[in-house]
Amino acid sequence: MSYLKGIPSNISSDLLKALADMGHGDLLVIADHFYPPHSKTPNGIMVDAKGCGAAEIIDSILKLMPLDIEYEAHPVEYMVPDADSGMHIEKQRVWEDAIVAVENNGYKREIVSAIERSRFYEKAGRAFLTVCTSEVQPYGCFLMQKGVM
Repeated sequence: MSYLKGIPSNISSDLLKALADMGHGDLLVIADHFYPPHSKTPNGIMVDAKGCGAAEIIDSILKLMPLDIEYEAHPVEYMVPDADSGMHIEKQRVWEDAIVAVENNGYKREIVSAIERSRFYEKAGRAFLTVCTSEVQPYGCFLMQKGVM
């Protein structure tokens, strides 16, 4: 196997190609282990990143892909229960770890926000790419919007 300099080892060649093929404003789903990519994003590209948690792959992707901070107030969103679901989760470790990954890649934590589950699925249906991780923490799904360099 041949390696490229500067590419995180958990970024496969399929994921690298898909990231390169994305355009400005395209959406990327970071899916937890339970997310159904074929039914939620049937027209998108699906790439496995098994063995990785959500925050870990977010950190690696952000080493390569810019976020759309020029046109989007919250280019990173994490899934939370719908307000009418009767379920309320104040904090999840995976959300905090993802925010740290965003900050470690030069962005402010304010660009990350919550999005209700039903709205998440609606937006995810338009995603260009879904990265399927091994994340098992509940509500470990994220949306990221690609920016320009």
